[in-house]
Amino acid sequence: MTSTNDAADKTVYCETIEEAIERNRPRIPDVRERLEKANVKYVLSCWIDLHGIPKTKPVPMSDFEVLCLGGGPQFAVHSVSYVPDLSPADSDQIMVPDLDAVYVCPWDNSMAVIFADLFWEGVPYNVCPRQALKRAVSEARSADYVGYAGIEPEFIAMRYDENGQPVKAIDDDPASGVRPRRQAFGYDVEYSFDSMPFLKDMMDILEDLGWNLHDVVAEGAYSQFELDFHYTHLVEMADRLVFLRILLKEVAKKHDMFITFMPKPTTGDWRSGAHINFSMQAVNKPGKNLFGSKSDGWTDVSLHAVGGLMAHAEALTAITCPTVNSYNGLVPRVGGFEGGTVTWAPTNITYGHNNRSAQFRLPQSRFCIENRAADMCMNVYLGLAMTLAAALTGITNKIDPGPATDRDLYEMTDAEFKELGIRRLPQNLSMATDALRADELAEQVMGPVMRNSYIAYKVDEWERYHQAVTDWEVQEYLRLY
Repeated sequence: MTSTNDAADKTVYCETIEEAIERNRPRIPDVRERLEKANVKYVLSCWIDLHGIPKTKPVPMSDFEVLCLGGGPQFAVHSVSYVPDLSPADSDQIMVPDLDAVYVCPWDNSMAVIFADLFWEGVPYNVCPRQALKRAVSEARSADYVGYAGIEPEFIAMRYDENGQPVKAIDDDPASGVRPRRQAFGYDVEYSFDSMPFLKDMMDILEDLGWNLHDVVAEGAYSQFELDFHYTHLVEMADRLVFLRILLKEVAKKHDMFITFMPKPTTGDWRSGAHINFSMQAVNKPGKNLFGSKSDGWTDVSLHAVGGLMAHAEALTAITCPTVNSYNGLVPRVGGFEGGTVTWAPTNITYGHNNRSAQFRLPQSRFCIENRAADMCMNVYLGLAMTLAAALTGITNKIDPGPATDRDLYEMTDAEFKELGIRRLPQNLSMATDALRADELAEQVMGPVMRNSYIAYKVDEWERYHQAVTDWEVQEYLRLY
């Protein structure tokens, strides 16, 4: 990958397509040489849709220069559902690759992924999430701030059984009867050994990418894993997460498995999350964490950032927990839960020092704000853009988050929450969507067109969900009434 450096974020957002093209022009020979040395023959330049999913039209390396200069494939993005209608006579969207975001595909080095930005009629397309993040980064930089993030992706490896049903891919215990390792299953050594044929391939690739992989965690559910790797600039972290989703799916295929990032694919399991660890530096003081240090502890800046995040927590959650299924995991307890009944998922909008039951955790091991209400279904570009903007609002306006809640929130009563002024997280997608609709900062971050498009899709998703009849409903009511 072409890694960003400490100064990179000052030039990420281009106001016109001509500016983006000219930014690419002097760098094309070096990047092309590097790709050719890696034996790349095909380039997949990817723009990001409203849901954070990459889209592309592969091109041969012979068209690399043309691609980088904005002459590659064009897209009728407005033909995608819930993107504002344009007529058949309107211009297509033009993709300009970002040469700071070049990834040779480790599972097949004949291909490279390059993340790109969409332009329409010469300016950034208003339903391009990557452009929204770049714009937020640029605005923060003008205020002398640079955001950093490390995201902890969790996922479940699955396969299809002989009946075509999805089941856990790495599970040697009987499907029924006694499951002897059910309790305290997380971090299990035997299970880690059983998983290593898949994990070794994945770990080798991540090490070769230079992401500074810290560890791989066998989580509390069978076939569930978490990855921890180094933090970086917001745009680069978003690109990494999207590339990781692609990578994991491709590696899993080689082991006759598939990866799901669905937060709750099975009943009674841990939720798969994607905690966002966020920190900030000053432009004029690179390398200095504004949130704290071992000698000074947590700073006022960090607390004001928490205040901003809490002020916009509901709208932020609509982006970081974007599906109906997301809210099945944001509950305090689950009956028959592996390792106990506590979910370790946030349910209330507050912060605490190393408190894993709070939405915003100030960890004991690092000076960052961990948002625990996020999962891998999020559009990470919008999630990080909203995180940065909310934190910056808190710092600028010196928003007081109030006292930390350093106790088990799962044990607290509604009366105690009311007394302390602690709000409940949205309990479903509809509530979160309503919060997003009412949040003015979200409109600034996303722009009115993209926000309205996002809301329209989520309203439709919620309505379609309520038209479905679940197995639980049939079992509960069919013969009872």
